[in-house]
Amino acid sequence: MPLPTGRLDPAKAVARLRSLVSIDALLTDEERMVRDQVRAFVAREVLPHVGRHFEDKTFPLDEARRLGSELGLFGCTLPPEYGGSGASHVAYGLANQELEYGGSGWRSMLSVQSGLVMYPIHAFGSEAQRRRYLPRLASGEIIGCFGLTEPNSGSDPGSMRTTLRRRGDGWVLDGAKAWITNGSAADVAVVWAKDDDGRVRGVLVERGTPGFTARDETHKYAMRASITSALSFEDTPVEEDGILPGARSLGAPLRCLNQARYGIGWGALGSACFTLEHALGYALEREQFGSPIAAFQLQQEKLAWMFAEVAKAYLLALHVGRLKDAGSLEHVHVSLLKRNNVWMARECARLAREMFGAYGVSGEYPIWRHLADLEAVYTYEGTHDVHTLILGEALTGIPSFRRDPA
Repeated sequence: MPLPTGRLDPAKAVARLRSLVSIDALLTDEERMVRDQVRAFVAREVLPHVGRHFEDKTFPLDEARRLGSELGLFGCTLPPEYGGSGASHVAYGLANQELEYGGSGWRSMLSVQSGLVMYPIHAFGSEAQRRRYLPRLASGEIIGCFGLTEPNSGSDPGSMRTTLRRRGDGWVLDGAKAWITNGSAADVAVVWAKDDDGRVRGVLVERGTPGFTARDETHKYAMRASITSALSFEDTPVEEDGILPGARSLGAPLRCLNQARYGIGWGALGSACFTLEHALGYALEREQFGSPIAAFQLQQEKLAWMFAEVAKAYLLALHVGRLKDAGSLEHVHVSLLKRNNVWMARECARLAREMFGAYGVSGEYPIWRHLADLEAVYTYEGTHDVHTLILGEALTGIPSFRRDPA
């Protein structure tokens, strides 16, 4: 006898799922408006094309500029005089969530432009630098990138080898950066280097500056629909007005990373919603042994686990966002958000892949794209293990990932 199915129409089931996990009552009208505008943009402009871009290893840069010119998302939390709209950080988080529902490359574009390029210029730059760059970055007229990671220093940015040395009335930049989102497309790069006194300084380097080159990383199996580059600086001249005056220690780029990690925590939630919704729809349509696989207990257990984790991740993201808007956010909160939500999203993608069976690794279905991208997100902007140790230090007072020289 076939199992009782209690079968729902997949579209109605997804609508019911969204209503069950919804946090609308906890959002302001402005936050719901931002979310809905970005959701409509993703449905119209991103989802129909993102699979092709993933297979072709391309990113639609001109279309992505519309995140600034049309939606006003780039640097949206900044004051209007710098091109922002003074939006809440929760609204910004929701925008990241909806973009990563479409694809990690789109969320990366927003989080790099806003958190890793516009934030340091606003936080550490001079007023002249703010006026020169921020409005054009906000509109998408120019694109930026953030150069911190090096070939031999990822989780240990303090060991960077890129140098900024005095030469006459200016400076000279030498070194290399790796795994830089938007690197080859950037009109301006925010680069971090050690000066003659060993202090970490922030430098603005524009495209076309002598000695500055960028090449794309082509052998990627994750973040294929995103621009990832290696940067090289050889005797690259930097004028005094290219130095961020407020950045004089490693704490400056780490503060920037917290901005990006916050957006990633929300973005991963969008990916998890995507894989959960698609797993539910597929389970209601795919029949085995005379019943849709949604009727079997093992599959329901997967769906229930995914739903519970998504619901909890929503509440965590919202709580961290409210703390950020209140000015009481600590870096530990950001590590908790990034660690939990990216892990959760990767597990949801893995379970969805299992439910899709062989189709889970096929380009015909979108699950593998999210699973592959999350493998990169799990590592960048602080690996899962590093965030674990940050939380461990906060709990015990013991910094287990730092060692004094013998």
